[in-house]
Amino acid sequence: MPSPESPGDTALAARYRPRLAAEIAELRAASEAGAAARRPVTLDQQSVGRLSRMDALQNQAMAAGTEARRLARIRALEAALARIGEGEFGYCGDCGGFIGLKRLDLDPAAARCMDCAA
Repeated sequence: MPSPESPGDTALAARYRPRLAAEIAELRAASEAGAAARRPVTLDQQSVGRLSRMDALQNQAMAAGTEARRLARIRALEAALARIGEGEFGYCGDCGGFIGLKRLDLDPAAARCMDCAA
């Protein structure tokens, strides 16, 4: 599938695999660091007031949302690593054309070219 403007699969793998792996490691570390914020909130009225409990519940919900987005990003990055292994990285999943280095530099997990993503 290489096109005239695309580098070879080996060059793409060498360029993006370390970046993908580093971002995955960073996201997993952030996930572990934020685990305490996602724990269930204690609703003991004797220990904290009503507003404090509401604030704690809101913080827990925001932490859970952040974690969901983090896990989705990890899945996208792992899929990109799998495409590297299959020799399909850098090529659009819809039309098969080269995605483009500028788009991959912006988001190495991109699975579609600009035309198909639009």
